Amino acid sequence: MFTDIRAVLFDLDGTLIDSAPDLGAAADKMRTDRGLPPLPLDRYRPMAGAGARGMLGEAFGITPEHADFPLYREEFFANYQACMTHRTQVFEGVAELVRCLVQHRLAWGVVTNKSSRFTDPLARSMPLFASAGAIVSGDTTPHAKPHPAPLLEAASRLGLAPAQCVYVGDDERDVVAGLAAGMGTVAACYGYLGNKADVRRWGAHAEINFPLDLLQLLDLA
Repeated sequence: MFTDIRAVLFDLDGTLIDSAPDLGAAADKMRTDRGLPPLPLDRYRPMAGAGARGMLGEAFGITPEHADFPLYREEFFANYQACMTHRTQVFEGVAELVRCLVQHRLAWGVVTNKSSRFTDPLARSMPLFASAGAIVSGDTTPHAKPHPAPLLEAASRLGLAPAQCVYVGDDERDVVAGLAAGMGTVAACYGYLGNKADVRRWGAHAEINFPLDLLQLLDLA
């Protein structure tokens, strides 16, 4: 259980919102536009936390080192920007969790590696984010996670010391960044995680299997 916590920061994709259907659709459109058969969402979902790299890797088997990767990435980004609010949903329990944090006068915010090109319109389109005290995107600071800079920026915007914050995320880089920032860390095991994730090896202070489990860790249940 965490003590003396005044804010909770969250990763976005796979932690607060299920964006895999729109991310997968953006990549799959690239396949069907090329005459390739569509892939089921279950193929894309585990890699949704890796963004373009994960989606293009699943759709075409290419890596960022591939000569065509930059062009494919821009096409994927354009597709995603056109559909990113069509199927994306807040995970079950997240809205209730945020309401409880606000009722207990705990600040909350978002720290994501998603570019502000996508984060800002998403946040504007979803009522959940109206009460967020800080939203830090992957291009807000010179560094993205696993560097601690984005988390430190969020704490600064909230006017809090890092030790007064807990960071919740569904990827190892979230835990690495949170530990480096001096925050409490929670692994969201209901998220995307990836195909070969061993959450126990991440070194998080705690793990949760459902968003509302966080309330027990904060002694708010």
